[in-house]
Amino acid sequence: MSSGGPHGVVSVVPDGVLAYGMQLPVQSLSTRVSMPWERDAGVDDLLRVARACDDAGFLYVAVCHHVALPPAAAEAMSTQWYDPVATLAFVAAHTERTRLMSNVFIAAYQHPLVTAKAFATLDHLSGGRAIVGIGAGHVEGEFDALGVSFAGRGAVTDAALRTIVDALTDEWTEAGGGPVGQRPRPVQQPHPPVWIGGSGRPALRRVAHLGDGWIPQATPLDRLGADIDWILRERDAVRPGAVPEIGYHLVAHVGDASWELPKGVLHGSPQRIVDFANERLGALGVSHLQVRLFAQSAPELCDQIAAFGSEVGPHLTRKTLS
Repeated sequence: MSSGGPHGVVSVVPDGVLAYGMQLPVQSLSTRVSMPWERDAGVDDLLRVARACDDAGFLYVAVCHHVALPPAAAEAMSTQWYDPVATLAFVAAHTERTRLMSNVFIAAYQHPLVTAKAFATLDHLSGGRAIVGIGAGHVEGEFDALGVSFAGRGAVTDAALRTIVDALTDEWTEAGGGPVGQRPRPVQQPHPPVWIGGSGRPALRRVAHLGDGWIPQATPLDRLGADIDWILRERDAVRPGAVPEIGYHLVAHVGDASWELPKGVLHGSPQRIVDFANERLGALGVSHLQVRLFAQSAPELCDQIAAFGSEVGPHLTRKTLS
């Protein structure tokens, strides 16, 4: 993988800054992350939220990736999952600054050159705003439906990542016994940042060996520091000096809600949220928060986004890892 700067990775968050982004509503109706109002919402609401993030200084908006879910998984996850690249390209046409992240794209589901073409086109059309979030996948029945080996997904993901990065970096890539070329080229050089999703040891190894960043999924806060240390130790053996962008999730509501918030939602004054984020996350070297803001409607969510961007975001800081 190409080195993209002084940290040995393609960095999009300046030193000392704790940035923040959001997974868009409506595009996924998983009971684990969606709110009840999203069931009756549509594209206008999705765009309204994306524009609010754009106006509020959010680093990125994100879209998930599932193709076809079996009944056992769909019971909790639903079957509504917008295609990530198509959705992000649509959002790109209605925003100006916020980056466009797949959270996360399952690399094993298609040929890596097809994936590279899609994200290169997204980056080209958006003026250099793509973040390529890649994961190994976890729904075995979905792999079966697509005729892809679930057991072999780790090795396929590792190989796909290398090809994707090669194709995003250079027009000509070795594939099928000879060179093949792809255009349009991405705007970001040497390539759009590639962030790795997942929390198991194989995912952490991918971050250390191949990734520009990490998107933890279901990592307990009390394990986060140890996982970051493991990534940096593993990194030292393969690309010393590379400092991947470390992410984490923050579930919050700015201010006191007029309705009962679920247990575990960080809420109250902006300063309370700032203190938690800086002292518990920024102090560990976390560089970007994926914020889930609780709200009962799209307008309330947009108000929360604006409040986070104006009252919380400017005060977020972090320790710079080395």
